Amino acid sequence: MTVKVLLITKGHPFDYNGFYAIFDENPELETTVVEQPAAQIILRPEFVKDYDAVVFYDMWGTESDGARSFKQPPAHYVETIEKLLESGKGLVLLNHALVQWPGWSLWREISGTSFMLEEGELNGETVPGSGYRGGAGEPHRNGTHFLSVVDPSHPVTSNLGKGYTVTDEIYLKTPGFENNPDIVPLLRSDYDFSPANFNPPPLAPKAQQENWNHPKGSNLITWAKRTRNSPVVATESGDGPAAYANPQFRQFLADAIKWVASDEAKAWARGR
Repeated sequence: MTVKVLLITKGHPFDYNGFYAIFDENPELETTVVEQPAAQIILRPEFVKDYDAVVFYDMWGTESDGARSFKQPPAHYVETIEKLLESGKGLVLLNHALVQWPGWSLWREISGTSFMLEEGELNGETVPGSGYRGGAGEPHRNGTHFLSVVDPSHPVTSNLGKGYTVTDEIYLKTPGFENNPDIVPLLRSDYDFSPANFNPPPLAPKAQQENWNHPKGSNLITWAKRTRNSPVVATESGDGPAAYANPQFRQFLADAIKWVASDEAKAWARGR
């Protein structure tokens, strides 16, 4: 079975050759790449209908509006994403795509993440900005960790055995978000999520960085989520070449894409 994939990029540096090789070298994935902001047009219903799944690897909407609040998406893009969710299109969010549009509540609803680019309100509580280790700015500080499969019977993880080891960017985020009944845990990390092992949020005001105080973070790295009618797989993995070349990460990503495109996943998303 060939899956027609729309891949959205732009807004965050990455190794183009290594990342695109994941898709180019998999004959089961027929991939079309579109960058932001042109993606906001291609995602409209009349254009996206021919694709089985959408993979987001962009990081858009993180600019301030000048009043210490993050930029809001244009109205036409809000309408486009709402229609995408209404249609039940399968979505996969990779790495920095989870944390884009921090001022847009719908994007957090899609991803389900508790990652915060600066201190702010999350589910009615004030929480600190989230931390990170490694990433595009300092890949030499990426962490190596083992990702354990939570449910070996789930189609996204059924080909991963007990899990796999990967060197990648790691996020420190507020625990408890996985208690959302629409989230299904898939992969958990054995890393030490103590704040001493992470950098403070780089986009936060200087005072927040200097006085950063974060609790020990969640070890949930990858999850499935149903958002309105759409099945979603969200993962913090996939930052750099070491992850791109990892055969088990590639297996995971291919299976995630195939699952969100499946009738089974769409029925699950609608089956509240």
